[in-house]
Amino acid sequence: MDDATQVTTDPVPPLAGYTVGITAARRADELAALLQRRGATVLRAPALQIVPLADDAELLAATRALAADPPDFAVATTGIGFRGWIEAAEGWGLGDELLAGLGKAVVLARGPKAKGAIRAAGLREEWSPESESSVEVMEYLLGRGVAGRRIAVQLHGAPLRCFVESLVAAGAEVVEVPVYRWLPPADLAPLDRLLDACCGGALDAVTFTSAPAAISLLDRAAERGLTEPLLAALRREVLPVCVGPVTAAPLEQADVPTVWPERMRLGALVQTLTAQLPARSRHLTVAGHHLEIRGQGALVDGELRPVPPAGMALLRALARRPGWVVPRAELLRALPGGGEDEHAVETAMARLRAALGTPGLVATVVKRGYRLAADPIGDKY
Repeated sequence: MDDATQVTTDPVPPLAGYTVGITAARRADELAALLQRRGATVLRAPALQIVPLADDAELLAATRALAADPPDFAVATTGIGFRGWIEAAEGWGLGDELLAGLGKAVVLARGPKAKGAIRAAGLREEWSPESESSVEVMEYLLGRGVAGRRIAVQLHGAPLRCFVESLVAAGAEVVEVPVYRWLPPADLAPLDRLLDACCGGALDAVTFTSAPAAISLLDRAAERGLTEPLLAALRREVLPVCVGPVTAAPLEQADVPTVWPERMRLGALVQTLTAQLPARSRHLTVAGHHLEIRGQGALVDGELRPVPPAGMALLRALARRPGWVVPRAELLRALPGGGEDEHAVETAMARLRAALGTPGLVATVVKRGYRLAADPIGDKY
């Protein structure tokens, strides 16, 4: 599949004209398909690679330790992580010993998927929070009393530092089980393309399904000296959409406002994005036509008109002051990468008009500049 693909249907889908970045390494195909069915252009850039379980020495060491000395409590945080752990243990010849040890423990499930994985392994959870919150699991354990107790915590990619530190501070011995550890991607080119698109105004939203993916994007931006442009884009033009608050935490810590669904599911993430992104579009009446300015295109009387990046930059600049004259020098500064002379504005303007396909939307004001032909309000000259 290409890095950037677009699917549109008639009538105009809700995400047509928008470009959405995907940082997921797992289930990226499913997420891309959900977005494309709604008309989005998708830019795929896995921010991570997963360490194969069979090759993970840290997971093997934790499994051996728990098989030899079973825990008093065991916490399953994710269904896929818990299943993967049991399968890896079986591959190492430790499956029976591990299950026997976990069978003697008080097993807790963070959510319904973890609960299902526990039962599929022949075990039974004692408790699971309706909120699917790790914090509630931690509070339950602290309420039970953990001093002197041995607790196995199945991780899934990112460390649960506050969770583990709170248990240790209460006197527990915590064995972290690092299922599916993540590393930076082997090929950084797609991630760099996503960064450039984000900083260059060619991206409208970016999705995150794990906290490590968000951290990886921030780290790569720092390596390339793009931290400030990235954060500026994520705070203004680009909508960051996360699968849940844990995933959003690294971005929120960087003062990046994020949105996430009530239910931490891929479909709910797409529904949230589909509701939020079109709400950011600009609606104008121009020369008797309805103009909706979307991320990378415009709707003229309900018909999608893809617009090239330079043309979109001019259209956004004009739309900030509809009906007012915008000087050529100001439009030149609005072009991606700037421009050397005002001829670049004329070229981009010609392409914008051709893309919009409706005469009269953008008026030329001789020797001054251009304006959107909205109804005049007061003295604009």
